[in-house]
Amino acid sequence: MTLVGKKAPSFNAKAVVNGNQFADDFSLSQYIGKKYVLFFFYPKDFTFVCPTELWAFQEKLEAFKERNVEVVACSTDTEQSHWGWLQLDKNQGGIKGITYPIVADTNKTISYNFGVLAGDYDWNEHGELSATAELVAYRGLFLIDKNGVVQHELVNNLALGRSVDEALRIVDALLYFEENGDVCPANWQKGKEGMSATHEGVADYLAAH
Repeated sequence: MTLVGKKAPSFNAKAVVNGNQFADDFSLSQYIGKKYVLFFFYPKDFTFVCPTELWAFQEKLEAFKERNVEVVACSTDTEQSHWGWLQLDKNQGGIKGITYPIVADTNKTISYNFGVLAGDYDWNEHGELSATAELVAYRGLFLIDKNGVVQHELVNNLALGRSVDEALRIVDALLYFEENGDVCPANWQKGKEGMSATHEGVADYLAAH
């Protein structure tokens, strides 16, 4: 079930912030009423597609901050694993230099509550606990507004990296709608006009494009 239009699930978890500091009680609630949040999940530390995504978000971090958006990452690895990966240089496959928070979903409840946990627990024919798949997070991305409501979500399978430019475009679309009241049509980009959410508005927009 989609989380769009609903309050983002709450959590308190351990995290690594500022690239090298442990936080024992990290929560997205600290941003409510103040900032938007781009909260994204990735499958594993010390892997291959994941660092390309984390670096891509870091490279556009100032663009998100200019829009009052905090970027926060999360995987099911421990905070110690996050910290270790953050000490490894980029040319060695590490993420040293990443400055946004990375949450440790060690008990996998955050991924589960956001609907991005690959696999689930089950019982086999011998009455033994098993898992239907590896219990790591899919590549989920959630744009959360200042009221803590999810406005956009995207979930990719493990092999498919995301477009950070598209995430930034969605942020711009949300900000445009909140500031102007006009909705954003297909392929809308910052600097373009929106359209009035009326039959006349749609007709005028289609006629002009």
